[in-house]
Amino acid sequence: MNKTEYSQINETLYHEILPNGLTVYLLPKNDYHKTYGLFSTNYGSIDNEFIPYNGNEKIKVPDGIAHFLEHKLFEKEDGDVFQLFGQQGASANAFTSFTKTSYLFSTTDQIEKNLMTLLDFVQAPYFTEETVNKEKGIIGQEIQMYEDDPNWRLFFGILNNLYPNHPLHIDIAGTVESIEEITAEDLYTCYRTFYQPSNMVLFVVGKLEPEQLMEKIRENQATKEFPPAKEIVRYFPENVNDVLPISTLESTITHEKFVLGIKGIDRLPEKGIELLRYKTAMRLLLQLLLGSTSQNYLKLYNEGLIDDSFGFEFSLDREFHFADFSGDSDKPKQAAEKIKEILLQFEQDQELTETNLNLLKKKMLGQYFQSLNSIEYIANQFTQSLFGDQTLFDLPEIIESIHLEDVINVGRSFIQEEAFSEFYMKPKKETK
Repeated sequence: MNKTEYSQINETLYHEILPNGLTVYLLPKNDYHKTYGLFSTNYGSIDNEFIPYNGNEKIKVPDGIAHFLEHKLFEKEDGDVFQLFGQQGASANAFTSFTKTSYLFSTTDQIEKNLMTLLDFVQAPYFTEETVNKEKGIIGQEIQMYEDDPNWRLFFGILNNLYPNHPLHIDIAGTVESIEEITAEDLYTCYRTFYQPSNMVLFVVGKLEPEQLMEKIRENQATKEFPPAKEIVRYFPENVNDVLPISTLESTITHEKFVLGIKGIDRLPEKGIELLRYKTAMRLLLQLLLGSTSQNYLKLYNEGLIDDSFGFEFSLDREFHFADFSGDSDKPKQAAEKIKEILLQFEQDQELTETNLNLLKKKMLGQYFQSLNSIEYIANQFTQSLFGDQTLFDLPEIIESIHLEDVINVGRSFIQEEAFSEFYMKPKKETK
């Protein structure tokens, strides 16, 4: 078992790759009463076209199948796994993103027992046509619920503009029509392909003894038989520049909404550490330009173009990276155009100074150190932010290494006029 000391944050991380390919990380935090375990597979909603395990030709599965599979893994022939966790004093949950599916538990008691339950239920699929068909109605209701959420519609509206031919623009849960096509055999095909131990990561943080717990994990995995690990071949559209410049949706809302998006069409660094530096530098640039303490933000706010609902995000994962800027506005078109102008002219912006950058880096480091008080945050961020050998705990060093020149360079690379798109939501006009 490998051991890495992070002196700056006073953490010790234990790491091992088991014979079956499963990557395990253990982070003891013995001042805490709670322990949190998270078991993730590198498989999400965009992975709908691939060569199946032991197959030779690519197949396309229905949209929403990764999320559907997440739901179904909790149901076994002898009952529901949620009840078992409850009986063992733990709470359990799961979530699916564009690129990952994660299963988790949180407990203050019976850590080893709950961890074995987590490993066992995820690694023992049970699907029947009857249980699959029963689930369709439940997930169909979940899809309808999200469709009634204006901010969810806004987010997927801009994704549809930025990625019209890529599965990223499709709701993670799929559509009511697409989930109707899912069969038990489809689920087994996806499970065999993507739930290989070599495609998965186990992360446990909290009150634990690493040597003892790792031995239990080794024993658990050694008792199970897995097919040989095989490379996973995924397929995605290649037309990266297919951006729809603008679209509008009328909806049952009371206030107009806008979102401005930028699609990443630049070539990203290949090394993990450079990728993490790119992502961090990009976040710093956007905070400098449009963060809540910037002059640009205050001007937009004072001119009535944005209000407290305004926010932005930079997302980077395998197969995609983009930024989105959104909020409510009485002048949505003017707001989007002004923000676009600020971004396109960022090199002349007075906010871009070494002094402002250093202040922002200190703030980012402060927020980072504060967030490490939450074991839930650590587990979720750690597994979502693995960049090769770089982890969440390398972030302080990365932040400190970034200079104004780095920030300007990522801006030049990412902010390109042809990569912009606008999406607007307007209240439905009353029909007489």
